[in-house]
Amino acid sequence: MGLFNRPKSLTELVTENLRERIIKGEFELGEQLSEARIAKDLEVSRTPVREAINRLEMEGLLVIEPQRGSFVFNLEPEELAKLCDARVCLETAAMTAAMQTNQHALHSELADCVTRMKIAREAGDDAEYLSQDTVFHQSLFNCADNRFLNDAYQTIALKMAALRSRLGHHPDHMEKSYREHIELVDCVEKGDISKALSILKLHIDRKEGSYWNDATKLDTASPNR
Repeated sequence: MGLFNRPKSLTELVTENLRERIIKGEFELGEQLSEARIAKDLEVSRTPVREAINRLEMEGLLVIEPQRGSFVFNLEPEELAKLCDARVCLETAAMTAAMQTNQHALHSELADCVTRMKIAREAGDDAEYLSQDTVFHQSLFNCADNRFLNDAYQTIALKMAALRSRLGHHPDHMEKSYREHIELVDCVEKGDISKALSILKLHIDRKEGSYWNDATKLDTASPNR
């Protein structure tokens, strides 16, 4: 059996399961995970669960605290602001490179993504819309032809996907997000790098504002969560 045809190990399957559940918002930010409960739910031993938790810690989705346990990552507002600063640097660089080297491919990827966003919005499928939001921003790096930029982005991409699932459902936020994605596609088609970067910076920087800051506090500040 070839390398790429081998069945996935239990650890890989558990890792994929937990990663998806964290990203989709099944666990709260900062929530403690129970190895025993996860093992019981998935009908596996605790060994692959423990190995999966170690992998997800390396990916930044979990934090392991000695003598306390494993917790879903959480970000204080000032940390979220720094994460957004990093996004601005990486995504504007990727957008510039992609428009200079692969404009038509970038436009095709982004336009297809916006079409899927439109379908998701019409169906009221917020989860699919937010998933396509992640795809949209990854497309910048797919077309930038710079693996170092992409490698750097991957260090925060999973956190961003998880944050979108938890904080991106606000209707005003989604409406602005959708409109700006459409505007970005138009800029790419016209080759207007300057306007595209201006929209992209606004699109990302909004997440440093009061809405996202307040949202990151919900897990600890709100008794109803």
